[in-house]
Parts: sequence; structure tokens; C-alpha cells
Amino acid sequence: MLDRMTLIMECFTSGPARLTLEDVVTATQLPRSTTHRILVDLVRLGWLGRTQDGYGLGTRPLALQGNAGNGRLREVTAETLHDLALRTGMVVHLAVLVDTDILYLDKVGGRFATQVPSRVGGRAPAHSTGLGKAMLAWLPPEQVDRQLEGAIGRLTNRTICRISTLHQELARIRNRVGGLTFERGECFPEVACVAAAIRSPEGPVAGISLCGNISANLESVAPLVAHAARSVSEELFPRRKASRCRTVAPVAQGWSAELLDSLLTVGSGSDWI
Repeated sequence: MLDRMTLIMECFTSGPARLTLEDVVTATQLPRSTTHRILVDLVRLGWLGRTQDGYGLGTRPLALQGNAGNGRLREVTAETLHDLALRTGMVVHLAVLVDTDILYLDKVGGRFATQVPSRVGGRAPAHSTGLGKAMLAWLPPEQVDRQLEGAIGRLTNRTICRISTLHQELARIRNRVGGLTFERGECFPEVACVAAAIRSPEGPVAGISLCGNISANLESVAPLVAHAARSVSEELFPRRKASRCRTVAPVAQGWSAELLDSLLTVGSGSDWI
């Protein structure tokens, strides 16, 4: 079985980004029923993702790469994360989606850092975090159902505890400019954050967030998060420049470097945290 799973995974290391069941059968010469069964298991475990266009690499391969410490994801995002922390004074997170949780790959500074109970290598339930919902929003709804089945629990009195309510929230995120997610006290009672997903042509691969206390002015720094996520996405996946999603294009056109600086200048006299 391991040999067959490896054979199937190798189909996704080169060539088209998405493959149909028939494509995989042709490439591997495995029986169709066997191939389908293994594909279902690989999707369930996060090694592959599935949309109406076929199968593609899932969130787990990139999560392992980032967790190794020298992965491409952390390398590309390092400067962006530090820049966000310096410009806002807030806590910056980088995380990936692993099963029902998010896995924190990086956490950068801010005077509020000691009050945010997160750590590099730690996890938090995806449904209760801005980072998790920012990534879940770009997965097929049926995959969200499978991935979170039986795993939606209450952490605070603000946590979403019903899958139907979660789907409504994910729909709002997809329709919001930049795919931004706002979360206040759903995971940690006194912490609020704004997050956006880093996305490949096949779906979400990671998320970036800014965190402050429960009363933080998230709307003022939200454009910076969307801009950062978009920039990293384009560096990791250059094809996105030619065909940006509807929710991201307005960010690229409207948020110039000058506008971003102006947003911060307006709030320079206030308490960002």
C-alpha cells in the first residue's frame, strides 16, 4: 500500500497542478478502484486536496516543509513578518493548516507578545482562530466538513460551535476584499486578530495574522495583512499574478505603498494594541 501511495503522490510533483482520477490511473497504471480508494484516503489525511477540477497537493506537504525550519515558506515570509511587526507594534503569526488545527510556524514580537498564549510549534483549533478560518474559507465545503467532523468545540463564549454557522462565516470571508478574517476572543478571550491566507492556484497553503488585545483597531491594519499575504502568494506562486482571484485584485490596485504608509501615519498617535 505504501508503494502505491508513493506512486500516486509522485504524479503531483511535476506536470499539471491538478489531475483527474483518470489522469492518475493512466500515469500509475493502477486499477481504477484502487486508485480512487487511495486518493480518498490521501485527501482525508491532507496530503491531497480535491476540487471540482480534480486533485492537487494538500496542506500537509507544505506544513511539513515549513516546520522543518529551513523551508521555502518561512524563508520567503521572514522579512514580511518582521516588517509587519515593526510597522504596527502588533504580534505577527505565520501558520499552516494541519488536520483540525493550525500549526504556528513563526511568531514575531510586539509588546503584546507575552499576553498571546501561542508559540512556534504549538497548535490551536482551526475553527476558533482567524488564521484557521482564513485558510478554511478557500477549501471546498465538503472538505471542511470531513476535516472538522466532530472537532468543533467551544473555547470561549464567542467560539463558533456549529458547522453551519462556520460555513456562513467562511462564505463572508470569501466575499470580503482580500479574503480578510476578523476574530475577537474566539480562541483566547482577550486576544483579537485579523488574518489572510497565503494561496496557491490550488488553494490555501498558510496564513498571516496581526494580533492585539480585544479592543485592537484591526480595521486600520487590515490592508497591511491583505497586502502581505498577496505579496507572499505571488512570490511563492508567480502564476497568481496573471490570474488573481476577484477578492485579491482590488487590493493590488488600490493599496499602494503610499496609501499603506498613510494608514499607519493616521494611527501613529494612537495605541495600536
